[in-house]
Amino acid sequence: MTAIEVFLLDDHAVVRAGLRAVLEADPGLRVVGEAGTVAEAVEGITLTRPDVAILDGRLPDGSGVEVCRQARLVSPGTRTLILTSYDDDEALLAAVLAGAGGYLLKEIGTTDLVGSVRTVHGGGSLLDPAAVEAVRRRLEDPLAADPRLAGLTPQERRVLKLLSEGRTNRQIGRELHLAEKTVKNYVSNVLAKLGLRSRTQAALFTTAPSRG
Repeated sequence: MTAIEVFLLDDHAVVRAGLRAVLEADPGLRVVGEAGTVAEAVEGITLTRPDVAILDGRLPDGSGVEVCRQARLVSPGTRTLILTSYDDDEALLAAVLAGAGGYLLKEIGTTDLVGSVRTVHGGGSLLDPAAVEAVRRRLEDPLAADPRLAGLTPQERRVLKLLSEGRTNRQIGRELHLAEKTVKNYVSNVLAKLGLRSRTQAALFTTAPSRG
């Protein structure tokens, strides 16, 4: 039986040594390369074309998510796992979009880590289905996942979305089949509920990085 070839990326040599020891204690796994930076990782994955790459979430020159994206180009057969100390929704979103097979915290047990490598190598996913669904909904409607919008009615959300697209009150009225005066009232309510002073602020609110 051919061993699963694994590549390691972490900016701490001690962490890499620990991961290597854990993985190579299993005769079915073999570490074929390691790196401490994004640039080294992309080069190493290109050369070794491993079955699985375990990538640190945050690095001095970038992130494991960046390497994940590059790996899909230089070694399409490589499956990737993001291993991080940070339980971060934004990072999880980025990992899903980059095509990672899993997003794991470094507190994971040794047995679970080995099992995770085998799972993604076999084509499985370790991403929480609920988290993936949340990402899907967020992509379809970036406003849906923001708790600060809980106070808006469905119609007010629609008005805010059209505001973010630069629509005038008249255009919004046509889109939603409302009188222009009614739209004006909706806009005022939306701004008041969100604590904003202008239509421009409303547009910026919907496109800020914290909303994906």
